[in-house]
Amino acid sequence: MKRISILGSTGSIGTQTLDVARWQGYEVVALAAGRNVQRLLEQAHEFRPALVSCHPDAAADIASELPTGTTLATGDEGAKAVARADADVVIAAISGIAGLAPTVAALEAGTHVALANKEAMVVAGPLVWEVARKHGATITPVDSEHSALFQALVGEPADAIDKLVLTASGGPFRDAQIDLHNVTPAQALKHPNWAMGKKVTIDSATLFNKGLEVLEAHFLFELPLEDIDVVVHPQSLIHGLVRFKDGNIKAQIGPHDMRLPIQYGIEYPNRPRIPLDPLPLHGTWQLEPPDTERFPSLQLAYEAGKRGGVAPVALNAADEVAVEAFLAGKIGFMDIPAVLEHVIDTVPEAPLTWKNITKFDAWARQQADAFLQVV
Repeated sequence: MKRISILGSTGSIGTQTLDVARWQGYEVVALAAGRNVQRLLEQAHEFRPALVSCHPDAAADIASELPTGTTLATGDEGAKAVARADADVVIAAISGIAGLAPTVAALEAGTHVALANKEAMVVAGPLVWEVARKHGATITPVDSEHSALFQALVGEPADAIDKLVLTASGGPFRDAQIDLHNVTPAQALKHPNWAMGKKVTIDSATLFNKGLEVLEAHFLFELPLEDIDVVVHPQSLIHGLVRFKDGNIKAQIGPHDMRLPIQYGIEYPNRPRIPLDPLPLHGTWQLEPPDTERFPSLQLAYEAGKRGGVAPVALNAADEVAVEAFLAGKIGFMDIPAVLEHVIDTVPEAPLTWKNITKFDAWARQQADAFLQVV
């Protein structure tokens, strides 16, 4: 029986990871969450972990309601304690830059990390691999697209790879005859295929999420940026493809269900049976190039990757600020890529270091906030 810890247990990936835990009978040893008191307490009472962590603001409501034997920790140090718990696998699913520090803590403990926090690779990929290799930790991807590429690459020699191809649904506005300047948050949150958190759903609508995934693949698989392509596949059943130099292509196919890549990320290289019906193999599947004129955020991610250094750090931070402002109704949908472009155009050249991640994350947020004042 595997022992797992979950960073971000009350979010979309976290709750689906607990579904997998129910299927396979995992022991859940620790949970880290934010302010979702009710959901965290429900999880704690069902799984009886030794440790839970929450945001300090929620501690008073949680402390007196925890089951006997469960200890409470809070804040950033609490999340790191969950990451260091005695587990076989840590599922890193805290979204955004906030997920970086506890992910690194898990790797420093030498633990296998099933990585759902793409920002960890986007802003610190080379440094993350440095930590993992130093401490003998392993990383398996949980994002459906990166899991697909990982699965297609198993057993293949590195020098045989020609291209990695990420698939994108195209989001809710791929075919819509709509002026993107008039898009509302409610419209952008209606993803056609996937149920995800608000941030990633908006990023999917702008295609920025695919840009983050390009950068994640670049760092995760340690391949040149020009060897990573994107293709729009509205049905979202082909999750990723690998082109090989001999002309062959391998693709990973599966239903719209994140529990499959979550389980594979935990169980690799094993494939235990799951209680779901098999995917029907019928219908028409489309593949087409992305429209980077309507959705410039994808190309801006490529640009950040080409510049290297702290540019991906700045881009990620700017997007977090812009998406929050859009969801709050303060800016329009097309102001999001405008913010990203402004920050990428002004970010100084600086090497990627742990200190510079903190410095330029803060710098980019300030730049984005200032730009938003005049949009």
